[in-house]
Amino acid sequence: MNNVYQALAKHLDTQTPGGYPATDSGVEIRILKRLFTPEQADLCAQLVMMPETAQSIADRTGRDINIIAPMLKEMAKKGLIVQVTRPGSETFMLLSFVVGIWEYQVNSLTKELIEDFNEYIPHLIKEQFEQDTKQMRVVPVSKSIHTDMNVMDYEQAEELIRGESKIIVAPCICRQEHTIMGKGCDKPVEACLVFGGGAYIYESRNIGREITPDEAIQILHNGIDKGLVIQPSNSKRPINMCLCCDCCCQILKNLKEYDAPGKIVNSNFYARIEPENCTACEACVDICPMDAVSLDDAHTAVVEEKRCIGCGLCFTRCDFDAISVTAKTEDDLWEPPKNIVETYMNIAKEKGLF
Repeated sequence: MNNVYQALAKHLDTQTPGGYPATDSGVEIRILKRLFTPEQADLCAQLVMMPETAQSIADRTGRDINIIAPMLKEMAKKGLIVQVTRPGSETFMLLSFVVGIWEYQVNSLTKELIEDFNEYIPHLIKEQFEQDTKQMRVVPVSKSIHTDMNVMDYEQAEELIRGESKIIVAPCICRQEHTIMGKGCDKPVEACLVFGGGAYIYESRNIGREITPDEAIQILHNGIDKGLVIQPSNSKRPINMCLCCDCCCQILKNLKEYDAPGKIVNSNFYARIEPENCTACEACVDICPMDAVSLDDAHTAVVEEKRCIGCGLCFTRCDFDAISVTAKTEDDLWEPPKNIVETYMNIAKEKGLF
């Protein structure tokens, strides 16, 4: 029986942008056993990251359409694969574990699954951090950006939201899992914005609720007020935007353990201090999610650039005009892929998949 799960684990690792690396403990196999039946695991290992009809999958794999069609629908219902339904067409596609399968489990988490995931996530995140193209990027609080900068719309969260006609707000799975384990925080749970086609998929699974762009911007601003980092998917036209806390977010928690988070994330900004305006109140020190700000011997705030991820939260806590966010040097600037397909193609190339 383990063979089908091992085959699926290898398939997820080699065929999806998020990867699914093996561990010495085998926790990745335990996770798959909690999510997939052996028959589902066997079928999922035959899927690709391109939408196919059930008939096409049956023809390609030599399987009985009458057996696999209901299996595919059940797997999609469980959030294990993608199902796209359009008039006269129903297709299915392989999903990454993160971002993908895991996030779709937001309403069906168990303590056992969470424990296994928390054991596994450092291995998974480490592999993703080593890629040049990350699945997520960081954009700053818009009003924190230095006034002399000409900032592209794809770097401004409000503009990204205004460009969307279909938006779902969903519960944050990171805060959900921490709450289940008795380690939750007081940050908003409704903090994941999903756009376009992704929003329709969430809606079909009864995850989250539809909102207007104006409501989404209000959720964004409320999240900023609560000290949440803005992380959209890594493209100029993102499919989602997460509002993340450093106490629950698995990306930020693990990123914080590194010596130079600012060199790992895909972000084009860093915080800058105006020493003459600094009163050493330490509000910026307290809010920084990466411990990038400290007071020097002269009791002035200083930013350790290699740790700064350019989120701009420090600006929101400064009452003395001592902080702004400015662009990195040209050599360090990151131009996001134009869409999520290009993002995944870039990741696949970096992983050597083709």
